[in-house]
Parts: sequence; structure tokens; C-alpha cells
Amino acid sequence: MTNKRIETDRAPAAIGPYCQAVAVGPWVYCSGQLALDPSDGQMRGDGDIEAETRQVLKNLEAVLEKAGASRGDVVKATVYLTDMSEFSKMNQVYSQFFEGHTPPARATVQVAALPKGGKVEIDFTACVET
Repeated sequence: MTNKRIETDRAPAAIGPYCQAVAVGPWVYCSGQLALDPSDGQMRGDGDIEAETRQVLKNLEAVLEKAGASRGDVVKATVYLTDMSEFSKMNQVYSQFFEGHTPPARATVQVAALPKGGKVEIDFTACVET
């Protein structure tokens, strides 16, 4: 199997030596997304965890769509928070994103810091039926 690079201008461009996602067979591995607006590369949410989470999920959805996947295809997620006390606020937005779909397996961890001063970063693994 060969790796296929997935990139869309509807999500922020990579800010390092990686791509937005890689597809291998039916699997789509989405890199972690921050609350960056793809139009200007600036952080959105003004430090509000719910607003940041919404933008992160919007970015991930754009990457999934470019790969031919959808939120219902997500099987694994990892959430990185800089402040675990904001878990419930993030979780409320996250759960709305998966309403009507089987929520993926997930790990949530607290980290010391995220790029660009973000409060939340999320990555997805999806499986697209062929």
C-alpha cells in the first residue's frame, strides 16, 4: 500500500514538516488540529475552550471530507488539553460533533503547552469503507 497525502485549503496549512492527513488503504490518519482559521492562519476563540474546540473540529471535518471520509468514519481520537479543568466544556462541544454517530474511541491528556498558545488540539483516525 502507498501513502496518499491529504491536503485542503479549508483547513490550516501544516506549520511544520507534516501534512494534514495521510491515507493508507481505507485508513485516514489526521494530524492534530488547532483552532487556526484556514483563511489567515490566526487562532480563533480568544481563549474560549468551547470556541476553540468548535474550530478544531471544523478543521478536522474539512480534512476528513477531502479524504472522502466523514465524522461517522472516525474510529479513534486523541484530545490534548492545556487545562484539564476545561474538560467538561470541551467534551460538550465534542459530543455534539458526534451526535447521531457512534463516538470514536478516545484518549484525553493534559499537556504543558500547545503550538500558537492553543488550549486544545485533536487528532483523528478514520476508516473509510471502499
